[in-house]
Formats: sequence, C-alpha cells, structure tokens
Amino acid sequence: MVQSSEGPRNDVRPSRLQSAFRALRHRNFRLFIAGQLVSLVGTWMQTVAQSWLVYRLTGSAALLGLVGFASQIPVFLLAPLGGTLADRAYRKGILIATQTASMLLAFALAGLTLTGAVHVWHVFGLAALLGVVNAADIPARQAFVVEMVGRDDMMNAIALNSSIFNGARVVGPAVAGLLVASIGEGWCFFANGVSYLAVIAGLVAIHVPRAEATQSARSTLEQVAEGFRFVARTRPVRALLLLLGVISLVGMPYAVLMPIFADRILHAGASGLGILMGASGIGALAASLALAARRGILGLGRWVASASAGFGVALVLFAASRVFWLSAVFLVPVGFSMMLEMASSNTLIQAMVPDALRGRVMAVYSMMFMGMAPVGSLAAGWLAQRIGAPGAVIFGGVLSVVAAVVFGLRLPALRVEGRQLVLANQMVGGDPAQEAAVGLPPRAERPARLEAGA
Repeated sequence: MVQSSEGPRNDVRPSRLQSAFRALRHRNFRLFIAGQLVSLVGTWMQTVAQSWLVYRLTGSAALLGLVGFASQIPVFLLAPLGGTLADRAYRKGILIATQTASMLLAFALAGLTLTGAVHVWHVFGLAALLGVVNAADIPARQAFVVEMVGRDDMMNAIALNSSIFNGARVVGPAVAGLLVASIGEGWCFFANGVSYLAVIAGLVAIHVPRAEATQSARSTLEQVAEGFRFVARTRPVRALLLLLGVISLVGMPYAVLMPIFADRILHAGASGLGILMGASGIGALAASLALAARRGILGLGRWVASASAGFGVALVLFAASRVFWLSAVFLVPVGFSMMLEMASSNTLIQAMVPDALRGRVMAVYSMMFMGMAPVGSLAAGWLAQRIGAPGAVIFGGVLSVVAAVVFGLRLPALRVEGRQLVLANQMVGGDPAQEAAVGLPPRAERPARLEAGA
C-alpha cells in the first residue's frame, strides 16, 4: 500500500508486457500507430524498389550513392527551418500536408515507371523533392509523439513507434523483392502511394488541442539559431548528436550498397536484396521491443555506447562474408545495434530538451540522423568504385567502433549534467517512483550525489 494525499490506494505494478505497450492506452497514439503500420510497409517497399530501379538502369555503385544523397541532403539543409515551423505551427496540420505531398510523389514515380517513361533523372528529382518534404515532416513527427502521449509515456511511445517502423522494415523489403522480381518496380511505388491514405486518415481522426501560434519578436533565423545554441552548450545532447552523426556518416550508408552485395557478391538478385534488408529489419525490431520493455532511462547512455560499437563490429563481419545466409545473419545485429543507438539517443535527447525548443532540437537530430547519411552515401558510392563495396563497408564499421569508444570514455562526465537537465525539465513531476526510474537519487541525497556524478 502507498499513502497519498487522496488516501490509501492499491499500488499494482503493471506486468512487463503491459508496461511494454503502455503508450497504446492513448487513443491518439493508437490511431497514429495504426496508420504508420500500413504506410511504412509501403515506404520500405519503395526504398528497396527505388534502389533496384537505379541499379537496373545504370549498374553504377556511384549512382546508388548519389540517389541516396539526393533524397536526404534536403533534410540536412532544411530541417532547421522545419524544426522552427514545428515549434510555431499546428503539428498535426504539418503532418497531414507532408503525408499528402509524399503520396503524390509516390504516385508520380509509379506512373513514370509503369508507363516505361522513367529515366534516372526522374528518380533523382522525385527523391530530392521527397527530401524537402521530409525536412518538414521529421521534426514535426518527433515532437508530435510527445504531444500525443505526454512525458510519462514518451520513452515507450518512441520505442513503439520504432517497433512499427522496423516491423514494416521486415515486411516491406521482402514484399518488394518478390514484386520487383515478378512484376517490376512500378507497382511497389503505386502500393506505397495507396498506403499513405492510411496514415492521413489516422491523422485526421486524431484530436489534439490546437495550441496558439507562438508569437516571437525574433526572426526565423534567430529562432533557428536558438536551437543550435542549445545543442552547442548542452554537453550530453551535443555528444549524443555527434555520435549519431558519425554513425550516420560512415556506417549507415551500407544500405545504399546493398544491391551490389545482393547481385555481384552474394549472387541472390532482387529477392535476395529483400531478404537482406528484411534481416536487418528483424534485428531493429528486436531492439525497439527491448527498449519498449524498459521502464526508465537509467543506463541508456551505456546502451548507446555499446550499440554503436556492436554496430561497427557487425558491419565488418557482414562485409567479410561471401555466403548469402551468413551475410543475412550478420545483418540482424547490424539492424539491432543501429536501432538501439538511434532510439536510445532519441529518448535521452527528448528527456533533456525543453518543450519550447523540442521541434528545433529534433531538427538537429534529423540533420545528424538523416542529413549526414547522404554525404555518407555519396562517399560510400565513390569509395566502393575504388576499393569495392566490402572495403567501403569495413571502413565505415571500423570508424563506428572508434567513435563509440570515444563516446564511452566521455560518458561518466556527461551523466551529471544529463540528470540535472531531466530534473530541470520536470519530466518526473515529483513522483519518487518515477524519479528512481530515470536514475535520480532520493531527494535527501540528491545535491551531493549529483555533484559526485552518481
């Protein structure tokens, strides 16, 4: 029994299974997740089919890297403006607009491909336009998750959202591999366009209060700079974003070289490409579920360091394999480690950032996660032309391990400031049980232990 100001009550601790899905008690989040589940399957289908289309049309590793660059560099360049928009405007409205635009772009690519009119420059142009849309969509989406569930269920909502993303990553590539091999890439693009209807319908059905537009005497550029200044002066946030940026730059571009591994190295064709992408998705799904089962953020910093190192090691093993099923097995820990690092970093950053800056800080997160990847994709394609795809992936894996070691050595010094930021943002609302869950010491011991870095 626990005594409260309202009298005695039964304190029944939820089971681990109930805890793992606690964010689903929010109606808005259930609607959001249902739409995402359908739409993301289509998105992954398009990702695999688009890579195969470029490879079929050109046979060039460099162009595979370049199409990745074209689709993601707009996020790096424009996400700060998207983050400022997310902090100033109605986030649900932003997401409906961006999802509608993405749907129209998918239908355009489907029409060009199905009619046989598609050329590589069409793929590049539509990929770049989708990147522009994502620059507004990603910061608004990340901030909207907290708006739907509140801070108490934030970590679980992020983890479940990642689980849906990676569940789709298992199904989508496998379906795409079968469809590409049997009826071509165009129908994958068409199916993706149709799938956006589900997420748009879910967003329309969501009811969240329309916050008043933020009024500020500062210009848009000054507000963008405010988000960067917060990141620059906040050591734990800065360190997490720098590590994420390095991993995105040197490690994650392995995915753009996957058609080369599937065709030239492992001799498995389009269906093999779907299996390889699905294998990394299985690992990523497992990581998302592991994070969802957690009840607090204590120890997530160690998870970030360990996952980054594991990601690099698994990449090296994958690149060294010449046996298809062994390669698929190695991609499971690649996906597991990548998602654990990304989702844990997301959770920690959202716990430390003030609500007023959430969109802008998550825009910097988007720049590091998706914005650095296009530069890495371009470099990976160029490097693969000279030393081969396996050599390029091994190089990225080794650098990922080095970055993880540097972060791990700095981690003890970052914990003190990180816990103070969580406390300052009132994430735990004064509940001793919740404070313990995020790793804060008892109130009587707090000043001394925080100074000691406990």
